[in-house]
Amino acid sequence: MARKGILSSETKAPAPPQERPTPKPSTAPRGAVGALQSSLTRLQENAVQDLDASLIDMAGVEDRLGVDDESQRKLEESLRTYGQQVPVLVRPHPSQAGRFEIVYGRRRLKALKAIGVPVKAMVRHLDDHALVMAQGQENTARQDLSFVEKASFAAQLDASGHDRQTIADALTIDLPMVSRMLKVGNAFDLAFLRKIGSAPGIGRDRWLTLAKLVHDPEAKSRAEEATTVDTFSDLASDERFESIFKAANNKPTPKAPAPAATEARTLRNQDGKALAEVRRTPRGVTLNISARTAGGFDKWLDTHAEELMREIHDRWRQSKA
Repeated sequence: MARKGILSSETKAPAPPQERPTPKPSTAPRGAVGALQSSLTRLQENAVQDLDASLIDMAGVEDRLGVDDESQRKLEESLRTYGQQVPVLVRPHPSQAGRFEIVYGRRRLKALKAIGVPVKAMVRHLDDHALVMAQGQENTARQDLSFVEKASFAAQLDASGHDRQTIADALTIDLPMVSRMLKVGNAFDLAFLRKIGSAPGIGRDRWLTLAKLVHDPEAKSRAEEATTVDTFSDLASDERFESIFKAANNKPTPKAPAPAATEARTLRNQDGKALAEVRRTPRGVTLNISARTAGGFDKWLDTHAEELMREIHDRWRQSKA
């Protein structure tokens, strides 16, 4: 009796005995031969091969938000001096024979291409789902990926149609953490995050606060404007985040209203000497007498101000009668 395939999803009813076809001999290796072939396949996948770096293309999801030039230079120097100690993982290109796609080890691949030496790689046959899982689990094992890089990785998987459980499995996190990461990763486009970089010193809470701030279109516009300042690219990654956070969080101070127009004129005595200045504004009229030039008139006026003001006010009332 033929075995049902391990990936079969249903069981077919057997044909009537008189119509049952004669089973064809299986062409798949069985027994010791099959076990040997399976072992050889596993050995081949775990074996390290030397590949031409130009035959390896990028694939999967971008997991780094920019590469520090100095650290990349040091990696190149190390590889040039000591050689490649840790292999990268690739898979055969799904549509181009003889080519490969990188699964993880992008920085090493870039450095090896730069110094022009073959790439030590393990070659495994992975579908897209397995590629994502392998890349995600490699990222989880690394300590140098920042929160926002993992959040961006999760957002790219989400945009590619992977469900949240797959994202959680790939990053070895729970579903609530997936939701938090997606709030950040989906709040910013990849080009904007590349301008900031990995921001290794900025944790989850600060990123969540910024993600909430940029829901306001004006705050988002201020954040984007901050990246266009000439000195922005000279800042360290954490400092770039801080400048963007400050721009998004700080609403512009309302401009003080322009001073109301005023009318001023100088009052003079019979000899033409200035006695006082009268200034009228929407709030009222002020009379200013300079003590420096008044010769005591200011003190006299202060003493008699009440009776003089009553007299002036009576004259005003009579003028309106």
